[in-house]
Amino acid sequence: MNTSEQQRLWLIELLAWWEGRVNTSDLVREFQVTRQSASKCINQYLAFQPGSLAYNTHQKVYQSTDAFKPLYLNGDVAEYLEWATRHTNTLGLNMHLPYDAVPLPPRHIQPEIMRQLVQAIREHRALEVDYVSLTNPDREGRIVVPHSFVKTGLRWHLRAWCEKSQEYRDFVLSRFRGVPELEQVSDKTGEDDHAWHILSEVIFAPDPRLTPAQKDVIQTDYQMENGELRITTRACLIQYLIQEMQVNTKMLDPDPKAQQLVLVNRNDISEWLF
Repeated sequence: MNTSEQQRLWLIELLAWWEGRVNTSDLVREFQVTRQSASKCINQYLAFQPGSLAYNTHQKVYQSTDAFKPLYLNGDVAEYLEWATRHTNTLGLNMHLPYDAVPLPPRHIQPEIMRQLVQAIREHRALEVDYVSLTNPDREGRIVVPHSFVKTGLRWHLRAWCEKSQEYRDFVLSRFRGVPELEQVSDKTGEDDHAWHILSEVIFAPDPRLTPAQKDVIQTDYQMENGELRITTRACLIQYLIQEMQVNTKMLDPDPKAQQLVLVNRNDISEWLF
């Protein structure tokens, strides 16, 4: 199965799962194919998932049945909303979804910097960089060997070996200054990054000060099992995950409705917190 076929089957499933219906017009509009090709694609899907869709002759759409189980979706409603809102201007008035988004400030990084970072990662080379931080706001030169980019929510980081600190660290992309200079090929690789390869489970639970009814709201929000939300992530990303979940591990908010979640297994992951 080629990529275009997978994309069409994915869209059939996306609409059938989240809207409860799909027809050939959806595929024609999205992929600029003929109705015959669109019909063929729906039949192809039914060959993979027999009984998952039933044709409604009155509405002229295929509707999901009780037997429908998605094969290509990740189960997150954001997958559907991101597709639907991205296509707001092309879906037609009857399928338009009103929406808005919180405006987030962009983090500026010069393309000249990115080009060097990308090349260093692909060629396993060291870089001489100038970097600033809140601790050291003046330019500080250092040698780093990058291996991965990391998105931590509002900003992107570079995961790299730092010669100065003699350890793997995260560098905020927008805090590089000047243009990095490519150095020699390094024997430091991502394979040596212990905290990158360790997977750890982070466990959250509703703030125990909440009422049973309030706890139930939180548990339903996060689809918790046995009153806990368990998320597995790389050890070096644990602190970022906790921050994105808006959990304060050092002190409780006086208002439990503001705190909402608490970290359950702090002792198990304490070495990765900062």
